[in-house]
Amino acid sequence: MVRTKEQQTVTFGSIRGGVGEIEGRCITVDSKELYDKGRLFKHMVLAPGFSVGDHTHQGDNEIYYILSGTGLYNDNGKTVTVKAGDTTVCNDGETHGIINNGKEPLELIALILYC
Repeated sequence: MVRTKEQQTVTFGSIRGGVGEIEGRCITVDSKELYDKGRLFKHMVLAPGFSVGDHTHQGDNEIYYILSGTGLYNDNGKTVTVKAGDTTVCNDGETHGIINNGKEPLELIALILYC
């Protein structure tokens, strides 16, 4: 199957208590396409100053792949600068969040898989 931009861009309100609205595009239609092994595969764009609030994963993990821009990533309480080409992993029971601290949009792919 090939999709050619059929996924609509959606604007989400505050995510996990973060700041600002975030644009997103679901890469998959539903969890069946992830063979019920996950619940999210999404392209996200955070405008400067916008964030995904800190949150703890239970029963799943989340991976971010940074496509462009820069941000500050909360890795279990440790702040790490991330940029294009970086990958972050938040495992079951761990906490993370991300903020765009740059002047350009921060684009990333987010994938949540069940443990």
